[in-house]
Amino acid sequence: MRIYKTLYIGAFHTNYCEDFLVEEQIATDEKLIAVLDGCTMGTESVFASILFGKVLRNIAKRVFYEEFVSNSSISLTLKLKEVIRQLFVEAGIIKNQLGLETNELLSTLIIGIVNTESAEAEFFTVGDGLICVDGKLIEYEQDDKPDYLGYHLNDNFEEWFESQQQRYSVSEFKDLSICTDGIFTFKNLDNKSGQKSETEIIHYLLIDSKLSEHNNFLDRKVRLLKSEWNHIVTDDLAIIRVIA
Repeated sequence: MRIYKTLYIGAFHTNYCEDFLVEEQIATDEKLIAVLDGCTMGTESVFASILFGKVLRNIAKRVFYEEFVSNSSISLTLKLKEVIRQLFVEAGIIKNQLGLETNELLSTLIIGIVNTESAEAEFFTVGDGLICVDGKLIEYEQDDKPDYLGYHLNDNFEEWFESQQQRYSVSEFKDLSICTDGIFTFKNLDNKSGQKSETEIIHYLLIDSKLSEHNNFLDRKVRLLKSEWNHIVTDDLAIIRVIA
Protein backbone atom coordinates (compact mmCIF):
# COMPACT_ATOMS: atom_id res chain seq x y z
CA MET A 1 0.00 0.00 0.00
CA ARG A 2 1.40 3.39 -1.02
CA ILE A 3 0.58 6.78 0.43
CA TYR A 4 0.99 9.95 -1.61
CA LYS A 5 0.73 13.55 -0.40
CA THR A 6 0.74 17.04 -1.78
CA LEU A 7 0.49 20.44 -0.12
CA TYR A 8 0.24 23.57 -2.27
CA ILE A 9 -0.20 27.24 -1.52
CA GLY A 10 -2.95 28.75 -3.64
CA ALA A 11 -2.18 31.46 -6.16
CA PHE A 12 -4.45 33.91 -4.33
CA HIS A 13 -2.49 33.45 -1.08
CA THR A 14 0.78 35.33 -0.84
CA ASN A 15 2.23 34.74 2.64
CA TYR A 16 1.33 31.31 3.96
CA CYS A 17 -0.27 28.04 2.98
CA GLU A 18 -3.15 27.77 5.45
CA ASP A 19 -3.63 24.04 4.80
CA PHE A 20 -1.71 21.28 6.56
CA LEU A 21 -1.54 17.50 6.37
CA VAL A 22 -0.56 14.66 8.65
CA GLU A 23 0.55 11.09 7.94
CA GLU A 24 1.73 9.27 11.04
CA GLN A 25 2.06 5.65 12.13
CA ILE A 26 -0.41 4.95 14.94
CA ALA A 27 -0.06 1.14 15.11
CA THR A 28 2.01 -1.49 13.32
CA ASP A 29 -0.49 -1.78 10.45
CA GLU A 30 -2.32 1.52 10.89
CA LYS A 31 -1.77 5.07 9.72
CA LEU A 32 -3.36 8.23 11.00
CA ILE A 33 -4.00 10.63 8.12
CA ALA A 34 -5.51 14.11 8.22
CA VAL A 35 -5.92 17.23 6.12
CA LEU A 36 -6.63 20.61 7.70
CA ASP A 37 -7.69 23.96 6.27
CA GLY A 38 -7.26 27.13 8.31
CA CYS A 39 -10.05 29.68 8.00
CA THR A 40 -8.91 32.63 5.88
CA MET A 41 -11.18 34.96 7.86
CA GLY A 42 -9.66 33.79 11.14
CA THR A 43 -6.73 35.43 12.87
CA GLU A 44 -3.41 34.09 11.54
CA SER A 45 -5.32 31.06 10.32
CA VAL A 46 -2.20 29.12 9.33
CA PHE A 47 -1.55 28.76 13.07
CA ALA A 48 -4.72 26.73 13.75
CA SER A 49 -4.16 24.13 11.04
CA ILE A 50 -0.49 23.67 11.94
CA LEU A 51 -1.22 23.54 15.67
CA PHE A 52 -3.92 20.88 15.33
CA GLY A 53 -1.73 18.93 12.92
CA LYS A 54 1.28 18.96 15.27
CA VAL A 55 -0.89 17.87 18.19
CA LEU A 56 -2.29 15.00 16.10
CA ARG A 57 1.21 13.82 15.18
CA ASN A 58 2.18 13.73 18.84
CA ILE A 59 -1.00 11.89 19.81
CA ALA A 60 -0.39 9.25 17.13
CA LYS A 61 3.18 8.66 18.33
CA ARG A 62 1.96 8.34 21.91
CA VAL A 63 -0.83 5.90 21.01
CA PHE A 64 1.61 3.80 18.97
CA TYR A 65 4.01 3.57 21.90
CA GLU A 66 1.27 2.79 24.44
CA GLU A 67 -0.17 0.00 22.28
CA PHE A 68 3.28 -1.44 21.68
CA VAL A 69 4.06 -1.52 25.40
CA SER A 70 0.67 -2.96 26.39
CA ASN A 71 0.55 -5.36 23.42
CA SER A 72 -3.14 -4.57 22.94
CA SER A 73 -5.25 -2.82 20.32
CA ILE A 74 -8.75 -1.44 19.87
CA SER A 75 -11.06 -1.00 16.88
CA LEU A 76 -10.50 1.79 14.37
CA THR A 77 -13.75 3.43 15.47
CA LEU A 78 -12.83 3.57 19.14
CA LYS A 79 -9.24 4.55 18.41
CA LEU A 80 -10.32 7.44 16.18
CA LYS A 81 -12.69 8.69 18.85
CA GLU A 82 -9.90 8.56 21.43
CA VAL A 83 -7.55 10.51 19.14
CA ILE A 84 -10.19 13.19 18.60
CA ARG A 85 -10.89 13.32 22.34
CA GLN A 86 -7.20 13.87 23.07
CA LEU A 87 -7.02 16.56 20.37
CA PHE A 88 -10.08 18.24 21.88
CA VAL A 89 -8.58 18.21 25.39
CA GLU A 90 -5.06 19.24 24.42
CA ALA A 91 -6.22 22.04 22.12
CA GLY A 92 -8.33 23.37 24.99
CA ILE A 93 -5.34 23.32 27.33
CA ILE A 94 -3.15 25.13 24.78
CA LYS A 95 -5.90 27.71 24.21
CA ASN A 96 -5.94 28.51 27.91
CA GLN A 97 -2.17 28.44 28.34
CA LEU A 98 -1.57 30.87 25.47
CA GLY A 99 -4.67 32.98 26.06
CA LEU A 100 -5.87 32.32 22.52
CA GLU A 101 -9.14 33.66 21.14
CA THR A 102 -11.57 31.35 19.37
CA ASN A 103 -10.84 33.21 16.13
CA GLU A 104 -7.24 31.97 16.32
CA LEU A 105 -8.31 28.31 16.37
CA LEU A 106 -10.45 27.95 13.26
CA SER A 107 -9.52 25.05 11.03
CA THR A 108 -11.46 22.32 9.24
CA LEU A 109 -10.36 18.74 9.74
CA ILE A 110 -10.73 15.45 7.91
CA ILE A 111 -9.10 12.77 10.02
CA GLY A 112 -8.92 9.04 9.43
CA ILE A 113 -7.20 5.88 10.58
CA VAL A 114 -6.32 3.44 7.81
CA ASN A 115 -5.50 -0.22 8.32
CA THR A 116 -2.88 -0.86 5.66
CA GLU A 117 -3.27 -4.64 5.84
CA SER A 118 -7.04 -5.08 5.73
CA ALA A 119 -7.70 -1.94 3.61
CA GLU A 120 -10.24 -0.64 6.13
CA ALA A 121 -10.56 2.95 7.26
CA GLU A 122 -12.58 5.14 9.58
CA PHE A 123 -13.07 8.87 8.96
CA PHE A 124 -14.39 11.86 10.89
CA THR A 125 -14.84 15.32 9.37
CA VAL A 126 -15.20 18.67 11.13
CA GLY A 127 -16.15 21.36 8.63
CA ASP A 128 -15.88 20.83 4.88
CA GLY A 129 -13.71 18.84 2.51
CA LEU A 130 -13.81 15.80 0.22
CA ILE A 131 -13.29 12.06 0.60
CA CYS A 132 -12.96 9.83 -2.47
CA VAL A 133 -13.17 6.05 -2.16
CA ASP A 134 -12.73 3.97 -5.33
CA GLY A 135 -14.25 6.74 -7.41
CA LYS A 136 -17.13 7.48 -5.02
CA LEU A 137 -17.15 11.07 -3.77
CA ILE A 138 -18.25 12.05 -0.27
CA GLU A 139 -18.32 15.83 -0.12
CA TYR A 140 -18.91 17.80 3.05
CA GLU A 141 -20.12 21.30 2.26
CA GLN A 142 -21.25 23.76 4.93
CA ASP A 143 -21.96 26.80 2.74
CA ASP A 144 -18.66 28.47 3.64
CA LYS A 145 -19.68 28.48 7.30
CA PRO A 146 -17.87 25.44 8.74
CA ASP A 147 -18.67 24.45 12.31
CA TYR A 148 -15.03 24.58 13.36
CA LEU A 149 -13.62 22.52 16.21
CA GLY A 150 -12.37 25.75 17.75
CA TYR A 151 -15.95 26.81 18.48
CA HIS A 152 -16.45 23.84 20.82
CA LEU A 153 -13.33 23.49 22.94
CA ASN A 154 -15.26 24.54 26.05
CA ASP A 155 -18.09 22.07 25.34
CA ASN A 156 -18.58 18.65 26.85
CA PHE A 157 -16.65 16.34 24.53
CA GLU A 158 -19.03 13.38 24.67
CA GLU A 159 -22.06 15.52 23.89
CA TRP A 160 -20.26 17.30 21.06
CA PHE A 161 -18.88 14.08 19.58
CA GLU A 162 -22.22 12.27 19.62
CA SER A 163 -23.85 15.20 17.83
CA GLN A 164 -21.46 14.97 14.88
CA GLN A 165 -22.86 13.38 11.72
CA GLN A 166 -19.90 13.55 9.34
CA ARG A 167 -18.49 10.06 9.83
CA TYR A 168 -17.58 7.53 7.19
CA SER A 169 -16.43 3.89 7.36
CA VAL A 170 -14.60 2.11 4.53
CA SER A 171 -13.84 -1.56 3.98
CA GLU A 172 -11.70 -3.28 1.36
CA PHE A 173 -10.82 -0.12 -0.54
CA LYS A 174 -8.39 -0.04 -3.43
CA ASP A 175 -7.90 3.71 -3.74
CA LEU A 176 -8.93 6.43 -1.31
CA SER A 177 -8.18 10.11 -0.88
CA ILE A 178 -8.93 12.93 1.50
CA CYS A 179 -8.49 16.55 0.53
CA THR A 180 -9.33 20.11 1.47
CA ASP A 181 -11.76 22.17 -0.58
CA GLY A 182 -8.90 23.73 -2.54
CA ILE A 183 -9.47 20.95 -5.08
CA PHE A 184 -12.52 22.89 -6.27
CA THR A 185 -10.49 26.04 -7.04
CA PHE A 186 -8.36 25.13 -10.06
CA LYS A 187 -8.72 27.91 -12.63
CA ASN A 188 -7.54 28.59 -16.15
CA LEU A 189 -6.93 32.29 -15.64
CA ASP A 190 -5.64 32.89 -19.18
CA ASN A 191 -8.36 31.15 -21.17
CA LYS A 192 -11.75 30.78 -19.48
CA SER A 193 -13.12 28.89 -22.47
CA GLY A 194 -10.54 26.17 -21.75
CA GLN A 195 -11.63 25.75 -18.14
CA LYS A 196 -11.76 22.11 -17.04
CA SER A 197 -14.74 21.02 -14.94
CA GLU A 198 -14.46 20.13 -11.25
CA THR A 199 -15.26 16.54 -12.24
CA GLU A 200 -12.28 16.41 -14.62
CA ILE A 201 -9.91 17.87 -12.03
CA ILE A 202 -11.10 15.49 -9.31
CA HIS A 203 -10.80 12.50 -11.63
CA TYR A 204 -7.27 13.48 -12.62
CA LEU A 205 -6.05 13.95 -9.04
CA LEU A 206 -8.07 11.43 -7.03
CA ILE A 207 -9.00 8.62 -9.45
CA ASP A 208 -6.53 8.49 -12.35
CA SER A 209 -3.42 6.51 -11.35
CA LYS A 210 -1.07 7.51 -14.17
CA LEU A 211 2.39 8.37 -12.76
CA SER A 212 1.70 6.52 -9.48
CA GLU A 213 5.05 4.77 -9.86
CA HIS A 214 6.63 8.02 -8.66
CA ASN A 215 6.81 8.95 -4.98
CA ASN A 216 5.92 12.56 -5.85
CA PHE A 217 2.92 11.36 -7.87
CA LEU A 218 0.50 14.08 -6.71
CA ASP A 219 3.05 16.89 -6.87
CA ARG A 220 3.71 15.94 -10.49
CA LYS A 221 0.01 15.97 -11.31
CA VAL A 222 -0.50 19.44 -9.84
CA ARG A 223 2.49 20.71 -11.81
CA LEU A 224 1.18 19.09 -15.00
CA LEU A 225 -2.19 20.75 -14.49
CA LYS A 226 -0.33 24.04 -14.68
CA SER A 227 2.16 23.26 -17.44
CA GLU A 228 -0.10 21.21 -19.76
CA TRP A 229 -3.64 22.37 -18.93
CA ASN A 230 -2.77 25.91 -17.82
CA HIS A 231 -4.74 25.39 -14.60
CA ILE A 232 -3.50 26.73 -11.26
CA VAL A 233 -4.95 26.08 -7.85
CA THR A 234 -6.16 29.41 -6.45
CA ASP A 235 -6.87 28.30 -2.87
CA ASP A 236 -4.53 26.22 -0.72
CA LEU A 237 -4.69 22.48 -1.31
CA ALA A 238 -3.85 19.41 0.79
CA ILE A 239 -4.37 15.87 -0.52
CA ILE A 240 -3.49 12.47 0.90
CA ARG A 241 -4.11 9.50 -1.38
CA VAL A 242 -3.75 5.84 -0.41
CA ILE A 243 -3.53 3.20 -3.14
CA ALA A 244 -3.67 -0.46 -2.14
